[in-house]
Formats: sequence, structure tokens, C-alpha cells
Amino acid sequence: MKKMFGTLAGAALLAAVGTSPAAAQDYPYRDITTAVVWGAGGGTDTINRMIMAEMEKHLPVSINVINQTGGVAGSNGMVYVMNQPDDGYTLVGLSESNVTAAVQGGWDKKFDYWYPFIVGGSPDLISVPANSPYSTLADLVEAAKAAPGSIPAAASGAGSIHHLNLLAIEKGAGVTFKFVPYKGSAPGQEAAIAGEVALVVTSLAEQAPLIAGGELKPLAMLTPETAEIAGMTVPSAFDLYDGLDAYLPLKQAIGFAVHNSASDDVKATLTEAFNAAMAGEAVAEWAAANNYDIGGQSGPEAQALFETLEANFAYTLQDLGVATVDPASLGIEKP
Repeated sequence: MKKMFGTLAGAALLAAVGTSPAAAQDYPYRDITTAVVWGAGGGTDTINRMIMAEMEKHLPVSINVINQTGGVAGSNGMVYVMNQPDDGYTLVGLSESNVTAAVQGGWDKKFDYWYPFIVGGSPDLISVPANSPYSTLADLVEAAKAAPGSIPAAASGAGSIHHLNLLAIEKGAGVTFKFVPYKGSAPGQEAAIAGEVALVVTSLAEQAPLIAGGELKPLAMLTPETAEIAGMTVPSAFDLYDGLDAYLPLKQAIGFAVHNSASDDVKATLTEAFNAAMAGEAVAEWAAANNYDIGGQSGPEAQALFETLEANFAYTLQDLGVATVDPASLGIEKP
């Protein structure tokens, strides 16, 4: 009898362990963390904090946003999340700029390592401090030609879309600037305002408050279209330099991702919350107020978009002579 009681007690203990709260509850049963690979205050950080706040409304847990910056093209943050379990409790906040990490030696994986969600993006422009002697892009280019490589320029980190746009301006206008990397858009813009650099290339969404506040002076949009901001029309750089269309425009795709190896249940839950958030009025109103275009792609659709970006960016960097790893060696096909 004593032996039978022991057996029953053991079975009851095993049953209790097997039905612990963690095992019994569906994903997510505890808070989620999103590690943004770029600095606080930049476009990727701002978008992730906004979309995570909206997604929380459709989940039973909170989503905490942190910043894991540094490395090449945001590689530190991606490596950090890569090394976390693929259980959906650590997401990575990223952008199109991260697709260049591999060809620059930041890590050794293609971007299909991730299962991404795209919120949207904003076009890039080139601006100078409000007290800059340069009033037009032509003024700036003329000065750069007179002193090649001496005019300091901020454009986030190496391999970011802003850096690629700076390289494209150099190539299309036939000039060379002194690139100074920063850990995100916000620090680069602050450097321009402080006079540490003579120009900055970031997105319209990121610069708009600084332009409206009279801290930055916009010179040109790096798109074929002009833009209206703070009561002024910002001209297109394409109208000045015919060669730019060989390299521009390069579009943003900002959002977040989970490990592609995560379970179908994790992906489905995140997709449901993401779609519900994107369909809400709050996201549309936020995007309109902050100069962003809405995306909304996720899963295979977003992966296909990032695959195209990865190929275009990788071979653009190679053509510009700044790729350190052959894209073909990584299995990236030339577009």
C-alpha cells in the first residue's frame, strides 16, 4: 500500500509540473522585449516604440523596448537577438540598413534569418546647420569639389541607408565628403546642430522637427519628388545632377522581426497583433503627422521585400567600392 501511495504521489507531482502556468499558457505568457539596433530618438527607435505600444493593446503582456547599438550596420543588436532563444520573447527592431551588415563583415548571415514586419519609412534628404554658409546643394557640392574629403558629413552608421545615400550623392555629383559615423540618426543630427559636422543625411521624418524649429536647413530631397516642410519647398537633388538616378532613390523599410525559426504559433500571434495595430487609426494618424509612408507587410511578403533590398544594397556597396565581403559568397544574387 505504501509503495502504491508513493507511485500515485509521484504521478501527481509529474502532472503538476507538466501543467505549470508556463507550460499551460499560450504565447505570450510573459513580457516581450524588443531590442532596437539603432540609437534612441532615431526613426527605427521611434517607430518601434509606437508600434509596440499599439500591439500591446492586442496582447495580454507588455512589450519593453531597449536599444542595442553599435557594430557594422546594426550588427551588435542583431547578434544580441540572434543569441536569444527563438521563443518570440526577444524581437529585433530594425530597418532596411541592416541588410548591409553581412557584406560589410558585421555578421555572416543573409537577412532571411529573420521573419520581419514592416511598419513603413520616410524619404531621405540632405541638410546643413541653420547657420551654415551653404544655402543650396550646389553651394555644398562646389565647396566639396574645392576641398575633396575635408567637409565632415553625418549619415548614421556605416552601411545605413543614410550612408548609402551619402555615397550616392558623392558618386552622382562627383565629390567626396569626410564621412563621420554615428550610432543612429539622432546623434548625427545633434552633431550637425552642434557644428561637429557640416551636413547630415537622414530621413524627413527624423529631421522635420529640427527643420521646423530652425535648427537644420534642408538643401535637397534624395528622391525624384520635392517635399513641403515647415512652409518651404525642399527641391529634389535629381533636378541638379543627372547621374543620381543610377544610385537613387533608396527606400526605407522600418519595423521589427522575430527569428525565422520561431514556431508558427509565435509568428501567427505576432502577425495578428501587428495587423490589428496597423489597421488602427492611431498608426495612420501618427504616420501622417510624422512624415512616414505606411507599409504593413509581414512574413513572406516582407521577406521578399528585404531580399530585394539586400541584393540592391549589397551590390550597390560593391559598385561603390565599400563592400568588404563579396555578396555572391553569401549567396546573395545580383539583381
